[in-house]
Formats: sequence, structure tokens, C-alpha cells
Amino acid sequence: MTSSASPSDHVAPSAALSVAQYAASRHAVWLGAAAIVTDQVGRVLLVHPTYREDDQWLLPGGVVDPGEHPLATCRREIAEELGLTDLTLSGVLAVHSLSSNHPDIRPGMPCPGEIRYVFDGGTLTPDQAKAIRLPREELSEFAFFETRDAVQRLLPVDGQIMLAAYRARLGGTATAHLADGQHILEAPALDRHDVHVRYRPLWDSPLNRGPVPERLPVEQAWAWCFVPDGRVVLVADPGPRGALPMLPGGTVEKTDTTPEDTLHREAAEEAQLTLTDPVRLGWVLDETGEVYGGVGPNARLRLAARVTAIGPAAIDPATGHPFARLLATPAQAAALLGWGPPGARQARLAAETAQERWGLPTAPPAAVEEVPTEGMRLS
Repeated sequence: MTSSASPSDHVAPSAALSVAQYAASRHAVWLGAAAIVTDQVGRVLLVHPTYREDDQWLLPGGVVDPGEHPLATCRREIAEELGLTDLTLSGVLAVHSLSSNHPDIRPGMPCPGEIRYVFDGGTLTPDQAKAIRLPREELSEFAFFETRDAVQRLLPVDGQIMLAAYRARLGGTATAHLADGQHILEAPALDRHDVHVRYRPLWDSPLNRGPVPERLPVEQAWAWCFVPDGRVVLVADPGPRGALPMLPGGTVEKTDTTPEDTLHREAAEEAQLTLTDPVRLGWVLDETGEVYGGVGPNARLRLAARVTAIGPAAIDPATGHPFARLLATPAQAAALLGWGPPGARQARLAAETAQERWGLPTAPPAAVEEVPTEGMRLS
């Protein structure tokens, strides 16, 4: 016969505890709820409290009231703190357990530990961002930060939670389960390589579909490089503040006969990719050419290409270290690149081109994966 009692009712007979004694013996922790909310280019919303003596910022959210579910808490706090009553919380990105002796707990605070839920608050439109209204007695300001800057404004453990939750959203992985800021299970690829959104101003993304005007030199060639299942390859360049993702490709050198030659060379050096049939999607305007020594207006070419082989990981000759090689859907890649809505449109164009030109499928939702060190055999 199946018992109708809940697991919490199963107490060892030897304990012989009264209901009150049993209730008092149970582990007690605080509950909290917060949300990852971003703008259209992937920056994370933080709020600055007035009640903290330090200069630490927070994710929007707060304390779970007695009898309240964390989801209800998050909705309530978003409405109270930001004035947004119609924000959809679409899922749990992370669940975090903080121990009672963690060093980030304020001195003198008798905290028994905390369980925090981090929900996905989605992406705000410009109109929604303009509609934010703060309770001035509680919050002095809000701002959207690139994740590398956001972690500098949060307590260390809060920064670890924020990154794990946001990467779960970007990478399409399951809910992150954390203890004292660290993954309990194997860390996903974006966490292993400390990948951050490569935020770019919107000027870097609008795509001109026609030929590059003769007056504009082509200084850069990047490509959406498709593997047979419809995903694309990203490379992430490690650095002291984290790894920044980019499409394979790079600067057009004087020794390159065409921008397509640049693409083949850079894709092989950075990601050990063998490409075929590169096709031009369009170009974006760089009005200053500052990164190329102030050359003035120039074109940055965007292409699509089919990957026929991925070799073993190797040292990039330009940087002296290997890049992380990631497989992502085009939509995930656009989000990681931080190009906003124009980047999302470019990703769709690239996917449509791959389907029409090479018969590649639309990549279904999947977790971002790392290309194996030994490379991949592609059919």
C-alpha cells in the first residue's frame, strides 16, 4: 500500500519527537528571489539600494515573505522596485544555496544561510526601460551593465550567481544549481571559459545588403560558419576579464588577395576550420576606422560559409594561445555577440542562406557546446 504521508512526515521511530520538536529540528534558511533582466544588446539590469552603507549593487528582487512562493516574490519586487507590472518571468535560471558562514555575509548579520531563486525576466524594449520608476526611499538608481562591469559592482558571490544564471539563459542549459557561488555539477561551456556577452554599440550591426561601394576599403571579414546540423562556430578569446565571443574571421591583411582569403586564413588559425563556398551577406559601416589606425570610413564584411572539417585545437599565431571553440544556434550566437535586434536579423539571414544554398536544417534549440579538443568529423 502506498503511504499518503509526505516525505517530511517520515521520522525515524527512535527519534520519538513531538511535532513541535520535529519542526524545530528542521534546517531553516532565508529565501530570496531575483531576476535577470537585460536590454536589447544584452546588458544586465542592476539597481543601487539606498539602505546599504557599501557601494554594492543588486539584481532586482528581494526577500521572500512568510508563506510566499519565490515566483510571487519576484513578480512583486519587480513591480515595487521597477514599476513594471507586466513583465513575464519565463523560467528559473539558477537556484543558489548560501552557507551561513560565507564571507560575503555582512559582519554581525545572523544569517542561517539562504536559498535564492533567479528567474528569467527577459529583454526590455526601449519603451519598457523608459517606463522604469524607482522607489526613491529604497533605490537611488538603476543601470544596464555589460556583465564584466556588472560583476565589479556586485558582491563576489552575487556576481557568480548573476553570471551562472545569465549564461544558463544564453547557453540554453538547464537550471544552474549552485552552492556558495560554484556549480554543484559540471559547469557548462560558457562558465568553464568565463564567456561574457561581447557588447557592441548598435552601429556595428545594421547590415547593408548591396555591394560594398568602391570608395570604402574592406578592413574586416567575419562569417557565420555552419556545421551540418545548422549550428555555427564561435570563437572566444580568453582575457584577464573573461572571454569574449566572436565570429571566425578577422582583419584583411595586405597579403590577402580577397576578403574571402582573409576568412579562410583566420578561420583556420583561430578555430582550425576548413571552409567552403563563402557567400557575402552584406557589410556594416565603420565610420571612423579607429581600430585600424584611424583609416576613416570602411566596410566590415559579413559572410556565411559551410564548415567541412574542424581540426584539433591549436595555438592562434596572433595571440599565442588557443581560443575556445563553441557550437551555438545562430540565435544564441547573435545574443552572445551583443549586436541587438540587427544582429538577430543578421543571424536569421545567415540561417536562411545556409538552408537555401547548402540545404542545412534550422538548428533546433540546444545547449551551447564546446568543440572537442581533438576536433570533429563532419559528414
